[in-house]
Amino acid sequence: MGAALVKGQNGALEVDRVLVSVLTETTVDLSALLVTEAGQVRSDADFVFFNQPSAPGVSLRPGTPATLEVSLTDLPEGIAQLRAVLTLDDPTATFGRFEAAVATVADAAGAVLYEYRIEGLDSESVVIALELYRRNAQWKVRAVGQGYAGGFAALVTDHGVTVDEPADRAPSAPPQSGATSRFARSVEVFTVPGEAKLSLEKRAKLDLRKREVAKVLIDKDAFGIRARVVLVIDKTGSMNRQYRDQVVHRVVQRMIPVATQLDDDGTLEAYLYARFFVKLPDIEVEHGDEWAQTFLHLSGTHADIDYDGIGGRNDELPIMRDIIDSLRPGDRPTLVLFFTDGGFANKREIAALMREASRLPVFWQFIGLGLANYGLLRSLDEMADRVVDNAGFFALDDIDQVDDARLYARLLGEFPDWLRAARVAGILR
Repeated sequence: MGAALVKGQNGALEVDRVLVSVLTETTVDLSALLVTEAGQVRSDADFVFFNQPSAPGVSLRPGTPATLEVSLTDLPEGIAQLRAVLTLDDPTATFGRFEAAVATVADAAGAVLYEYRIEGLDSESVVIALELYRRNAQWKVRAVGQGYAGGFAALVTDHGVTVDEPADRAPSAPPQSGATSRFARSVEVFTVPGEAKLSLEKRAKLDLRKREVAKVLIDKDAFGIRARVVLVIDKTGSMNRQYRDQVVHRVVQRMIPVATQLDDDGTLEAYLYARFFVKLPDIEVEHGDEWAQTFLHLSGTHADIDYDGIGGRNDELPIMRDIIDSLRPGDRPTLVLFFTDGGFANKREIAALMREASRLPVFWQFIGLGLANYGLLRSLDEMADRVVDNAGFFALDDIDQVDDARLYARLLGEFPDWLRAARVAGILR
């Protein structure tokens, strides 16, 4: 028996060929969506199902259970993820009526590597069971268990597949716009393993925040997108009150849910900057409080980091340059959440960097903390000579007075628009 996965957990794949199958007590159709970093198929040819049983690197083998044979080395370079989808043969039935399905990933000889019991389903008729995804040069498997109450047509059109009219096994009603009603229990969310280590109170708060994040992404037709999420926090002297009152600590807690819904591993990449910058350890769900207490400081030495050496006045150029240099055309989307109290003095140089970055797969969401003069940040939307509009800005006089729904709506409102523009411009595949 292979390693048991729980929802949201991932594991490395050390073989080149795998077999994906699902055992159920009822009849289901197994299919696969081959998607780019932006969560979209390149064409309808990237959809493998009973009427189109093969694509480069993937073939659907009929039987009980049906099996996806996947050659990871033969998947096209532009494909970042393979999503294994289950559809009930009877579109009026729901997964909640049956025992939990069990998805397995085996090697070419049939030896089971991973097993995932898909529990917690209710009114869904379609579910994304597993996701095979490419992280740098390594392929991994992730237990997803994400249900679509809206059915087969809703799922495939969300991923860019053309559906002229419902297929025999799809719902008779056309997919709905807005997408919220496609999800069972109002909003389904991604879960990461570390959540199980949280107290009930913290887990409940996290779940509520994740649902608010998911609602925004659903409303903007961006749910299921996988992105690198980067948090940049100002550490200049003018931020003293924000650190003293632990406003910045609460910012971190409210950004963690964004990473759980966008990042493959649910982690948040973090930096502090002033005149210079420091890359901090990634923020994991279960260690958010401890991370904030350990790494959020204005001065002194903590965890072997010289905070005085980072400086006390701001210079955005080094941290922006470092992020831009980490990007390559064709990478998965990157969302930079940049918290600052302003003072961007190098306007010409920053504008040049933003124009350079507009050719790369990155969107910059700047957030102003406190009452300040934000200058250049307020004029980002009018900046000319960019391939796409790659930045947004809004100011929060007091972030603690903004509820989660409004915060995430403003935080994520422009990112899906950039995703669409970046696809049209060829920045994202």
